[in-house]
Amino acid sequence: MNLEERKRQNGLRLVEDHIGRHLKESEKTGELQAAPSFGKPLDFGEGYFETPADLRMGYKVLKDGGYVPPEVELMQQIETLRRSLADQPDAADAPAKHLCLAEMRQKLAMQLEQLRGNSAT
Repeated sequence: MNLEERKRQNGLRLVEDHIGRHLKESEKTGELQAAPSFGKPLDFGEGYFETPADLRMGYKVLKDGGYVPPEVELMQQIETLRRSLADQPDAADAPAKHLCLAEMRQKLAMQLEQLRGNSAT
C-alpha cells in the first residue's frame, strides 16, 4: 500500500470514528429514536431503483441538493411543449413546435441509451 492509499485509509477511519461517536451520543440522548424515520426503511425517492446502479448515488446527491439530471430536465421540457401543443393544436407555430418536440424526444432517447450503455460497462 502506497503512502497516498494509507493517507486515504486513515482519513476514512477518522471519519468513521467521528460518525460513530456522534451516533453513540445521539443514541444515549434519545435523539435517534425521536426522528420520524427511526426504525423505518429508508426512502430513496421515486425512480431510485430504476436508475442504473452506478449512477444512483450521484443522482441522489444531485436531487437532494435541488438539482435535476439533464435527462429529467429534458423530460420536463418535452412535457411542457407537449401540453402546449395539446392546448393549442392549430396555433400558427404548431408545425415548428412538433418538429422541436420530435427533436427533443430523439435527443432524450439518445441520452438514455448512452446512460444504459455506460452503466453496462
